[in-house]
Amino acid sequence: MKTTAHVSVTRAQALSWRTERQFLGPLVSRSAAEVVGRLGAVLSMDESLAELAVHARSSSVQSGDLTRALAAGEVIKAFAFRGAVHYLSPEEGGVYLSLRQAGRQWELPSWVEHYQLTPSDWPDFRAAVREALADGPLTVAELGEAVAKHRAYQHLRPVFDDGAGTLIKPLSWQGDLTLGPRREGRLTLQLLESNPRWGGIPELDVAGPRAIKAYFSVYGPASLDNLDHWLGKGLSAGRKRLGGWLDDLGDELVPVDLEGGLAYVARQDVDALEAATPSDVVRLLPGHDQWIMGPGTSDGHVTPPAHRDLMTRKANPVIDGGVVCGTWARARDAVTVTWLGPGRRPEAALASEVDRLAELLGRDLTLQG
Repeated sequence: MKTTAHVSVTRAQALSWRTERQFLGPLVSRSAAEVVGRLGAVLSMDESLAELAVHARSSSVQSGDLTRALAAGEVIKAFAFRGAVHYLSPEEGGVYLSLRQAGRQWELPSWVEHYQLTPSDWPDFRAAVREALADGPLTVAELGEAVAKHRAYQHLRPVFDDGAGTLIKPLSWQGDLTLGPRREGRLTLQLLESNPRWGGIPELDVAGPRAIKAYFSVYGPASLDNLDHWLGKGLSAGRKRLGGWLDDLGDELVPVDLEGGLAYVARQDVDALEAATPSDVVRLLPGHDQWIMGPGTSDGHVTPPAHRDLMTRKANPVIDGGVVCGTWARARDAVTVTWLGPGRRPEAALASEVDRLAELLGRDLTLQG
């Protein structure tokens, strides 16, 4: 892979181009599934924050659209980055699951001892799970009851009764099941292959380069440290594997001089990147939004070091021109913005964002500071 940059842009240009790629520029109508597909993944541990992440990128998304998209199979929910639940595209989500399963954590001695499942037991165990889900979604406890009918898995019934969170993860990574819509407040699991949009899980050496190109096309221009944060550490893909896939991509990635720092972008995006002009777009984003988590909170060009602790603790960021410049919080009908600077607080832009938030929530909100 080339390391000599012939393309040179400013940080402001780079962030402006990235906001456009992540649908944070001028808002137009987009579906929840389109937003998830563009970002690659949307954290869904907190549904209200996931809704806000999608709403921030579309003029038309309404409350409940993500839930409806999940029920329709337009998005899936799986354990992905850092072991957390994310919304993924059914067509491309398998790329990330391929990387996530590469570590084969279920073969670790601690897993074998705790669950009494050896590596050779997993093919039959996975088949039993798929068989149980063949007739439709089940709660975790119901799945445990069905699986425990097999004598070999009776010992796992208490595990499922306790939630089976860790045991379910590799079943998700390997494409056996996905998280379905809640039933009376309870988590359900459903067969992933029953979704006609499911694209399957590609071979690792096919998935790796695809995931890298997708990252640089949405989160670029980005450094190799950014890439390692997202795919290496986030999916346990490992830096050595990433290096091999980068070599395989050859000149499909172009090195960029980013005010003295080396970054990369997909070749087809170079012209648009060079044509980008600095942005003054202001957005209210939810805590742990992909804008922050994609490059990582250690990227000081997006999250100034003085604000990193706030972002790590899941404070809701206010971005101005792509940089974290404040935080916001809602208490009943008041939205309080704490401006961290630099520069004066953009009152009109903040008021507009609060109005959009009020529309999503269906209630009147006032901006405070």
